[in-house]
Amino acid sequence: MNKNRPDTSCKTTTVGEYLVQRLQESGVRHVFGVPGDYVLDLMDRVVESPIEFVGTCNELNAGYAADGYARLNGIGAVMVTYNVGGFSLLNAVAGACAERVPLVVISGAPDSAHRNNHALMHHLATEYRLQYDIFSRVTACAVHLTEPEDAPEKIDRALNLCRQQKRPVYIEVPMDIVGLRCRAPEEASFEAALSSNLEALREAVGEASQMLQEAKNPAILAGVEIHRFRLRDPLIRLMDVCGFPTSTTIDGKTAIPEDHPLYAGIYQGGISKPEVIDVIESADCLLSLGAWFTDVGSGGYTTHLDETRIVSAKEDKVKIKHHYFDQVYLKDFLERLTQSLAGVFPPKHRNKPVLVRKKNDYSPRPDCSITVSRFFERMDEFLGDEMIVVPDIGDAFFGAAELRRNKPDSFFCQAYYMSIGYSLPAALGLSLAHPDKRAVVFIGDGAFQMTAQELSTMIRLKVAAIVFLLNNDGYVIERLIHDGPYNEIQQWAYHRLPSVFGECHSVRVGTEEELEGALAEAGKITDRLVFVEVMLDRNDCTETLNRITAIYREMSSARSG
Repeated sequence: MNKNRPDTSCKTTTVGEYLVQRLQESGVRHVFGVPGDYVLDLMDRVVESPIEFVGTCNELNAGYAADGYARLNGIGAVMVTYNVGGFSLLNAVAGACAERVPLVVISGAPDSAHRNNHALMHHLATEYRLQYDIFSRVTACAVHLTEPEDAPEKIDRALNLCRQQKRPVYIEVPMDIVGLRCRAPEEASFEAALSSNLEALREAVGEASQMLQEAKNPAILAGVEIHRFRLRDPLIRLMDVCGFPTSTTIDGKTAIPEDHPLYAGIYQGGISKPEVIDVIESADCLLSLGAWFTDVGSGGYTTHLDETRIVSAKEDKVKIKHHYFDQVYLKDFLERLTQSLAGVFPPKHRNKPVLVRKKNDYSPRPDCSITVSRFFERMDEFLGDEMIVVPDIGDAFFGAAELRRNKPDSFFCQAYYMSIGYSLPAALGLSLAHPDKRAVVFIGDGAFQMTAQELSTMIRLKVAAIVFLLNNDGYVIERLIHDGPYNEIQQWAYHRLPSVFGECHSVRVGTEEELEGALAEAGKITDRLVFVEVMLDRNDCTETLNRITAIYREMSSARSG
């Protein structure tokens, strides 16, 4: 089989070829995974196709990489073997489910004869349905390909749900079915638009429009679903029509360019900047679009919002005061509301946009040790529009949130599920999804120890990412919440580790002058990975982390008291 698209004029193909062709047609250009005997024949079909197979160091990292890839590409795929591979992958799939990431999970499985005879095959845990049952709980759809005749319908249904619902799907493929014949693919029709209930849509738009027109101090809060459902352009059209100041949640960061004149900063409850709190919490009508009020996203539930003043639109429903409108899809609501409000407001609304901070005039202090706050000030100057910021969970997450990002798709984080170590393999996926962009990873030493080996894949594939390892000698976020010996980890010579994996540039810095030298080299080296270990005091952290961990300590004390 050559690298060209299979001839769809033939009446039949194999199940394996059908699946691979549908992945390609749905937009998958890379499949991440780890080989195992139950999935090798299927992996051969990928290797023979235009899709590139990307082998990673383990299944968890493959899942994180595919998750990052999907966030930028619109869909991603990961392929593993049965049980030992699938269960190693499970945490990444749970994160994709929580954060609504369209991820196709493909697992090989023992052949049907052994399954039907209940044979004690290797990798079996208890019984043959176990992996299928577990993955059905963290996916929008789980299918087991048992017969070649119905395999095409099951594959198409799973891929369509993945794209529509922006959630993972699971496809289990027994090894004996991969080469069996099935009908050839018909013309693909993925992601058919879901239709809103027109009457509910009309009523929701009418009520929302009236509230906004009567408001004296309206504002918009944009959340993560603007990213997931690719609604940035409709949102900006609404902003241009209304002229309302617009804030984003932390997971909605870069839903709009941060140099937009109406951008009002990140809203994170009581830990937000005062001017952002004023915009959102003083609004007499807040238009909340695709926003999730998670514990971290709301600053430990420190929001002060009156629900009688909120119009909340999410994926498939709208809530206005105490009224619910089901089967009203966010895209339709945005577009119809924009039409309804066109010409209602003057070109510049009477609300004055918030002027978010400008970049600092940073000047290095050569002999001074690096601090977290000074480091991120310098990063604000260093980062270019061609870079994608990928912070890991921990203080790196809170520090990077304040970095100005003026281009779309230039900031990605796992802000809800928050599995430490996610950022490094995710940057691999992001880099392959958009090779013209340069991933810049900010990761703590504790998180790095979770997924460090994926540096080797990035080096092997010549991914020219920049990785900043923030070494504060352990789990600083846990120390601030509740300290104990469990927050200590073994110190590694982190800057020496990348050279074990292959050719890259690696350095350790402890002063601002050393950081300047490292950044100068990073700017010159664009053909391979750059790794910078940044030495920090073990008790140093951002002010945001100090504030939110204080809230969590109070919450913990209240529960124990």
